[in-house]
Amino acid sequence: MKKLFSTLSLGLIVLTIFTLTACGGSGSSSSAGSTPSATSGSLTIAFLPKQINNPYFDTAASGGKLAATALNGQFQQVGPSSANAAAQVPFITTLTEQHVGAIVISGDDPNAVAPALKQAMAQGVKVVSYDADVAPDARNVFVNQADSEQIGRSEVDLLAKQINSTGQIAILSAASTAANQNTWIGYMKDELAKKYPNMQLVKIAYGNDDDQTSFNDTLALLQQYPNLKGIISPTTVGIAAAARALESVKKGGTVALTVLGTPNQLRQYVKDGTIKGFELWNPADLGYLAYYVAAMLVQGKIQGNAGDKFTAGKLGSYTIGANHVVLLGPPTVFNSANIDQFNF
Repeated sequence: MKKLFSTLSLGLIVLTIFTLTACGGSGSSSSAGSTPSATSGSLTIAFLPKQINNPYFDTAASGGKLAATALNGQFQQVGPSSANAAAQVPFITTLTEQHVGAIVISGDDPNAVAPALKQAMAQGVKVVSYDADVAPDARNVFVNQADSEQIGRSEVDLLAKQINSTGQIAILSAASTAANQNTWIGYMKDELAKKYPNMQLVKIAYGNDDDQTSFNDTLALLQQYPNLKGIISPTTVGIAAAARALESVKKGGTVALTVLGTPNQLRQYVKDGTIKGFELWNPADLGYLAYYVAAMLVQGKIQGNAGDKFTAGKLGSYTIGANHVVLLGPPTVFNSANIDQFNF
């Protein structure tokens, strides 16, 4: 019996040591330029877009998932069903309570979400904004889809080519509080003033990234301004709704419509002539890059400071710029000649 007891005791000790070793794991460190490695248990990153079930953010999420797979991490996406800054706050609170490694957020209002994000950061959660920035002191890094000035000015230039730089135009934006939209609109106004004296901005409408609201706003613009020559819609929800509205009143191709949308979403409108050309970056790449930045912050590979260099998998090398911002790259113009080359 004593021999049996000794054998069982020894086995229990070995099993305990094995269990503790397996749970403890091992740590590793590398330079800022290396690719982070993680187990799914240590790399938990949550995306919080302006709204879920939005084609643009769904595409961005697909890129985040791809990056998570490459890094052996976890990906989740949560958010409100409609674009509403106040509705984002409870999700931030919940994710903070869950002790996720990082929150990747597209802010519907840069200041409304800031207090909750600061609380998350105070508890060790890394915060990365993407698509639309939040207050700079409420995040570690902003992953910008492209240079904001370049986007705003190019949107006006693209429409000007379609209407011979002459006539009344309107802007169909998202929410009036959306930081990225307002920044782009500021550069649009400046570009109009500097280069296009014969183009008149008659109204800025806000469809709140809601399909029906954007559809109705487009019809209202057409009724209020019968001589309207073009519409700039720097939102994927808005441009698709506007295209549908134009076609519903036989104005497709008569009133020019452009700016930000996805090829799959707008293909039919390009092919039937309702949209001559539009532009966008690849939102899947934006989500992919945002996940990588979050992962590097969580694992201490970068601090989010200007000059930090890193490699984001298939996208290659990046350097964080001033104000803790990293740029994905310039947008692509899509038209009938190239739209079938893209699938997103």
